[in-house]
Amino acid sequence: LFFNGCGLREKYTLDLYVAALYLKNSSMDSKKVINDNQAQAIKIVIISSKVTRDKFNESVREGFANAAPYKAAPAQVKKFKSFFSAPFKVKDEILMIYKPDKGTAVLINGKLKGVVPGLPFKKALFAIWLGNKPAQGKLKKRMMGHL
Repeated sequence: LFFNGCGLREKYTLDLYVAALYLKNSSMDSKKVINDNQAQAIKIVIISSKVTRDKFNESVREGFANAAPYKAAPAQVKKFKSFFSAPFKVKDEILMIYKPDKGTAVLINGKLKGVVPGLPFKKALFAIWLGNKPAQGKLKKRMMGHL
């Protein structure tokens, strides 16, 4: 996979994490990226102690709610959130890798936490950052390679 773009997730005046998008072929079309059934990844590096496991899981819940028209089954969201049971620390790396016909694997600091199967789940997950109501508009633009 090749680096497509990255950006800083900010809230109020705090820098929370850096998120990067990796694709087989670079793209500036977020809908195409969300819908593609190709290997893709999002890497998040925590840069603030304000990012806690509880706040992250709450953001994920809100993100899936805002991912429309993409939907993840409640059981898939629950499984995904279960991967984030340990407290977060600054410099933690979260890697979400989608592999066609396998699903979305989640690694934290290089350790596999689990896999959520299905393209519909990947679409909803990637829509958290790249969809119509992204976590942050500026972050979406940067991940899509817009300066």
